[in-house]
Amino acid sequence: MKIHTRCELALPAWLERYLADWQEPLESAEQRMRLAIALSAENVRQQTGGPFGAIVVDENGGGLMGAGVNLVTSSELSMAHAEMVAVSMAQSATGNWNLGANSPAQLVTSCEPCAMCFGAVPWSGVNSVVWGARKEDAEAAGFDEGDKPPAWAETLEKRGIGTRSDVLREEAAAVLAQYAHGNGHIYHPGNS
Repeated sequence: MKIHTRCELALPAWLERYLADWQEPLESAEQRMRLAIALSAENVRQQTGGPFGAIVVDENGGGLMGAGVNLVTSSELSMAHAEMVAVSMAQSATGNWNLGANSPAQLVTSCEPCAMCFGAVPWSGVNSVVWGARKEDAEAAGFDEGDKPPAWAETLEKRGIGTRSDVLREEAAAVLAQYAHGNGHIYHPGNS
């Protein structure tokens, strides 16, 4: 039996150029969210994946630690959500699975984490999570966000992980709606 022994994620070629041209500082949650939303929209425009973007930043200085976009359709990997990609890229760049080991790290995502991404947050070492669109915005576009505990944000808070919702929600939700109205591929097992 032959099995695959390697799985590799690579960001789309446009992303590095896009980040090099990004001029806005990443000091506030709103500035950080603008970048996450811009990445989600550009990912759709470039046709390299779904309408989700995420970044990991040093909470204190706003330095970019990692960036990600949804690569599910382009990589054929169900775990290649923007948050998982951004966290993985930050961990690879820092050489540490614990992103908050040296300085507080923040995950900023254009949409509320789905069940999988929520589950990964505590193990990533981030100290806070900020999101734009809500689960209901993603589901209105046709995505299946999975089941999370009813008070999921509070469970993160109890672990010492700060949360902030609805940052530029309308702008983030608009990307999801545009993707759905543009007949973007809505991927989940019931909708192959």
